[in-house]
Amino acid sequence: MVAQGPSRGVIRWSLDPPGRWGPVIHRGVDSNPQPEEEEEGDAPGGRSNMALVPYTENALPALAKLHNSTATFHLAGREVLLNQDWRRSGVAAVVWDAAVVLALYLELAPVELRGRPVIELGAGTGLVGIVAALLGARVTITDREPALELLSANVRANVPADLRPGSAEVSELSWGSGLERYPAGGFDLVLGADIVYLEDTFPALLATLDHLCSDATAVLLACKLRYERDSRFLALLRARFSVEEVHFDRQRDIHVYRAVKRAPRAEL
Repeated sequence: MVAQGPSRGVIRWSLDPPGRWGPVIHRGVDSNPQPEEEEEGDAPGGRSNMALVPYTENALPALAKLHNSTATFHLAGREVLLNQDWRRSGVAAVVWDAAVVLALYLELAPVELRGRPVIELGAGTGLVGIVAALLGARVTITDREPALELLSANVRANVPADLRPGSAEVSELSWGSGLERYPAGGFDLVLGADIVYLEDTFPALLATLDHLCSDATAVLLACKLRYERDSRFLALLRARFSVEEVHFDRQRDIHVYRAVKRAPRAEL
């Protein structure tokens, strides 16, 4: 059962006007929910943050939509209805702007997904992986174990049964741990939305990317550069990958980066 937040309004996102990625928020909820300078570790009940951005219960009114029990999106030619459950699972169980921007990028940018093996890291509610599956990819949608119940329910509700199994598989993945369960270099595309958030996870995240990527794998990361540590992660990533910014959503201050492994240097 999904815990109820203070509002039962539904969040709807659409292209408004055409060509501009913008939300249509019902019940007067602010369209810019991202916290700017919240401190870490404030998930309810003392639980540690699993993904995304630290967020506090008494946050700004602009964050009210994160307490809604559902969020509805029109993507990949379908209505995608996601359950959210902030009170139970914290920041991993709500939809953040970076996921919306990356999902729209997959749909609107020249990214060929049909039949390609794709993996999403830190999927949270599953929006990005669900959209990738609806666009024809064979997606492994991953997060830590506490997030899997809600994630699995959202995938079952939004990926038609005739596309499963094979198009969308939910799997537990804690970065840097149990990587042998995933094929080394076995994915054409690795996706991550707002997964750069705690500096002590950077080594494990980089090790995970290194394992999952071949020289031909592309990584798409959507993030908001809130703190210096976010830029430090990009610097660490550039030491191993060629990184370019392929999209910037100015309204939400969300960057989308594409990264590809650097070719190993030839021995002298």
